[in-house]
Amino acid sequence: MVVFHVMTGASGEFARPEVRKIGITDLMDALRSGLDDFGEKPSHYVFLCLMYPIAGIFLVMWSSGADLLPLLYPLMSGFALIGPIAALGLYEISRRREQGLDSSWHHALEIRHSPALPSIIAVGFMLFALFIAWLIVAQRIYTMTFGEAGLTSISTFLSDVLTTQRGLSLMLWGNLAGFVFAIIVLATTLVTFPLLLDRDVGAVAAVDASIRATLANPGPVALWGLIVAALLVVGTVPIFAGLAVVMPILGHSTWHLYRKLIVPAYPNRAP
Repeated sequence: MVVFHVMTGASGEFARPEVRKIGITDLMDALRSGLDDFGEKPSHYVFLCLMYPIAGIFLVMWSSGADLLPLLYPLMSGFALIGPIAALGLYEISRRREQGLDSSWHHALEIRHSPALPSIIAVGFMLFALFIAWLIVAQRIYTMTFGEAGLTSISTFLSDVLTTQRGLSLMLWGNLAGFVFAIIVLATTLVTFPLLLDRDVGAVAAVDASIRATLANPGPVALWGLIVAALLVVGTVPIFAGLAVVMPILGHSTWHLYRKLIVPAYPNRAP
């Protein structure tokens, strides 16, 4: 029954939410609305998103040894692949604020009571699978470029990557592979989690709606991806602390972008 619910949602039938075409002004409006949500109670949102800088620092410490150093960049960049999961609570807060309900930070935890939780978990597993696949691909690219030999020191590794032809090849193919994974995650989760929180349509229908929204708006969605990537890079300075501000703004903005992209189920719902 759980599998059936994940596939079809609460209605028992495959739903196809209607998608809209949007423009650049809609992206800017979504960002302004996200910033407004963040400004309502920023201390609560920063608290919620401290997991990002803490997790980032942990990744750096864990991979600081010579043997794991080649995975540092894939881990840091791949961390964004599972970002939509961490933003679930932020979508819920924006949803509640939109409806005029109490939007205190503890309501972010109420997603555990969502009827769409099985679908949310299913999509979460999909993202974690993509994250692991990215790490495997990144490790494979490294071994194909530099071989199986272990690293002698961090300074040697950095010198090889930044000053040799093999290093340039590693960066080229590694970033190209990362770009492909980023496109897949962006297309499949652009509106998936906000849609599931708003309407229990099932994981398959939510991912389908996200892909259709992406295909219907290739230019705006590509620009949105660039904005997200740029803000995440800015948020890593210094020592990932900026992510505690960047992540909630992006999370709230994604909710408002969802409202722009997906036609409401009922005429009286907020657009």
